[in-house]
Amino acid sequence: MKRWILILWASLACALTPVALGADEKAPRTTEERLEDLEAYINNTARNASTETETRIAGPGPGHNAWQMTATALVLFMTLPGLALFYGGLVRRKNVLSVMAQCLGVAGLVTILWWICGYSFSFAPGNAFLGGTDYFFFKGVDGNGVGQGSNWISNNVWAVFQLTFAIITPALIVGAIAERMKFSAVLAFVVLWMFAVYFPFAHMVWAGDGLMCGPLNKEASIKALDFAGGTVVHMTSGWSALVLCLILGPRRGYGRQPMAPHSMVLCMIGTGMLWVGWYGFNAGSALAADGIAANAFTTTTLAAGTAGFVWGMAEYLVKGKPSVLGFCSGIVAGLVTVTPACGFITTNGAMIIGIIAGIIPFLACWKLKSIFGYDDALDTFGVHGVGGTLGAILTGVLATKEANPAIGDLTEGLITAQFKAIGLTVVWSVVATVVIAYIIRFTIGLRPAEDAEEQGLDLAEHGEEGYHG
Repeated sequence: MKRWILILWASLACALTPVALGADEKAPRTTEERLEDLEAYINNTARNASTETETRIAGPGPGHNAWQMTATALVLFMTLPGLALFYGGLVRRKNVLSVMAQCLGVAGLVTILWWICGYSFSFAPGNAFLGGTDYFFFKGVDGNGVGQGSNWISNNVWAVFQLTFAIITPALIVGAIAERMKFSAVLAFVVLWMFAVYFPFAHMVWAGDGLMCGPLNKEASIKALDFAGGTVVHMTSGWSALVLCLILGPRRGYGRQPMAPHSMVLCMIGTGMLWVGWYGFNAGSALAADGIAANAFTTTTLAAGTAGFVWGMAEYLVKGKPSVLGFCSGIVAGLVTVTPACGFITTNGAMIIGIIAGIIPFLACWKLKSIFGYDDALDTFGVHGVGGTLGAILTGVLATKEANPAIGDLTEGLITAQFKAIGLTVVWSVVATVVIAYIIRFTIGLRPAEDAEEQGLDLAEHGEEGYHG
């Protein structure tokens, strides 16, 4: 009996005695190191990077990843169905399906481009203007890896989150050229425009080695701020939309025939969907379920609600009647204008943005378009071009370390940096769009035949009607 007790005791002693680790093995994390990992997860900071010990939470953090997947779905919801219904309600009934088909076509086309090379050109390590080829065909973009976008978010979730931004940006341009551009020309334009404008700007503004990525690139030539896409999304699409509608020319009968929205009901529903989806757009750009996301969520709400009301009351004052279209346009203008600033400002800053966003874009849509006579059919430039530019400026004025410590000392010279970013964005977008538009004009053509435009693009281009009877 004593013998068996001694054997058992010796076995336990051997089991509890530390064994020398092989060259390829790592020691388990100490309690202190494991607590550091948990703190890093909660605080959304880089985990302990020791090469001698092995973390038990090496992959994505479930809470941050769950919020990012939710935000991704919300941003896609902005385009389909939000933008499709918003734009669809604003056109005449004979063209309602054409703008929806353009939104659908853009969504599919950009998805393919993003998988092949767009994500890589936007976010892979490269130079100050464009990413490299490391992520072609989503190489290394899986659910277990992290770090391409954030410390605690799966690389594939980050890639798809950014895909939804890439989808909605060219889709916004559809509003300026609605009812008068061939579907084939729209697709050709989007392909060329993504390579010439979107991929470079996504890299310049949001990649760690980008030319204008102030928060991440200490060597950035222009240390600007753009939290969720004021320059990358709204300015590039808005200014490109203005140029494209000028080259395309006005709709047939513009200024002589009534071209009122065929369904303000659809427009209002689409507006509500855009507002809801915009929480993914703005709060999702915090890349974590943390206080910065909560602040962006709050400032987005305040700016949108305020701008919608101010625009409606401005109409009430100058036209005698506040329209549903005015409230809808104001809400979207508030969302656009606060986008670059939402994660960098306080609630007071959001209120200031809301008031200004309800006035300046209103004047642009009401007076600027009539003064110069361009046919920005659904006010893409007036809302997104003007609103995005205004938001970039106000970010420089209102951004504060009180709202986001990551700003650091970027507030010094920030207004100058914002104007440099604005200038580069406007010039680049305008020149690229002119070149692309004329290439398409002289090859496959931009506009449908006159009789097709008169008939309506739903039947002429897609062989369908939105309504029967």
